[in-house]
Amino acid sequence: MTHSSHRPTIAAIATASAPAAVGVLRISGPDALAIADRMTAGKARRARERMATLSHVLDEQGQLIDETLLTVFYGPRSYTGENVCEFAGHGGTLVMRSLLDRALACGATLAGPGEFTQQAFLNGKLDLTQAEGVMDLIAAQTHFALRAAHEQREGKLGQLTEAARDSLLECIAHVEAYIDFPEEDISPEVGAILLQRLESIAASLEQLLATADRGRILREGVRTVIFGAPNTGKSSLLNRLLGYERAIVSQIAGTTRDSIEESVKVGSLLLRLTDTAGVRDETDDVVEQEGIRRSALLRQQADLVLALFDASAPRAATLPAPAHEHQHVILILNKIDRGCHPSWQNSGGLPLSCLDGTGFDALEKHIADLLLPHHLDDGHSLVSINARHQDCLRRAGAALATAIPQLRQGSDLALISIELRTAMDALGEIAGHLDTEDILGVIFSRFCIGK
Repeated sequence: MTHSSHRPTIAAIATASAPAAVGVLRISGPDALAIADRMTAGKARRARERMATLSHVLDEQGQLIDETLLTVFYGPRSYTGENVCEFAGHGGTLVMRSLLDRALACGATLAGPGEFTQQAFLNGKLDLTQAEGVMDLIAAQTHFALRAAHEQREGKLGQLTEAARDSLLECIAHVEAYIDFPEEDISPEVGAILLQRLESIAASLEQLLATADRGRILREGVRTVIFGAPNTGKSSLLNRLLGYERAIVSQIAGTTRDSIEESVKVGSLLLRLTDTAGVRDETDDVVEQEGIRRSALLRQQADLVLALFDASAPRAATLPAPAHEHQHVILILNKIDRGCHPSWQNSGGLPLSCLDGTGFDALEKHIADLLLPHHLDDGHSLVSINARHQDCLRRAGAALATAIPQLRQGSDLALISIELRTAMDALGEIAGHLDTEDILGVIFSRFCIGK
């Protein structure tokens, strides 16, 4: 894929829209050098490539807008694959806006969200998974999320899906060769080799699909619900984990009526914490009833449930169980500072005190042990898929699940070929070989302007 020389030259502020010591204005496209020349009275074309050059950006009347460092990158040796000029100036909001206005007045077009990275993709500098890795890199909030984003940015996911696609292409070539020569049947030996290859491809897709939950947790955080009866200390637990008083703590049952949501880092994980209304069997308060209903719904959807009980009170008749196969439930015995009722012995609950902080280190370690495979700390790959990849892999897997039995049964090779091509097309969407405008529009619209 190559860009057109008739494409507009785009410009945007590439740093955060807040006062800072330094801000960066990025210009990319066929007229980038000409526009930068107009902004600096001809200094851009005299600048050495990839060397910061002191440049004064002037307005139409020749008045100084800012003293900047200009760096020129010639295509295709640039991020976008086009000529790129970057002005590093003083990071004041007005200064940066004035630099951008000057670039637009000199012929640039305001860049849309993700347009620089989209051009990098269209010019073959990145595949689509690498482009998504850039977005994940910006959004990363934990060490593991950062590592996963770097791996995707380096192309590891694209390499895995491309290897499966290349292997599938070989299988299609064999099948279609027999379609072209119908007088030759597939020999048992060739058929066995084809089956082995297709089964191997299907297995590799299943392995990638298995990383979907991990990918969502790394990108979005762990959906965590604090669940329990009134006055067990749910709001106190939330406040302790956050490190400040976010929720109202009261001895009055029903104080928490609606869900309170906050995010907190626990070790290398991001927990999306939700403190829910206390669950009890009877209440005449309509608002509290709605809060209890929402609590039950949130508990069903959570990745992690922190189930709180009062350690000093008798053991509950029933203890909560996971609502689905991927959910983890941690039984927490709060108020251990008041002593532990004998009925809780051998319950497996973690003793905790939101009053004096006892047991919080053990809780954080237990959460990490449950949700993060131990080998991740040993430098193993963190490749994980997002929802778009998951959809593509599922469609590819479904097509293979149809083709493999057909091949075993000696079905019409034309039908088998259709299924294999469907699988190959679905895999091609992951790296962006089938670059429909709809796919690109959805992906790059999520980027920030300037990237």
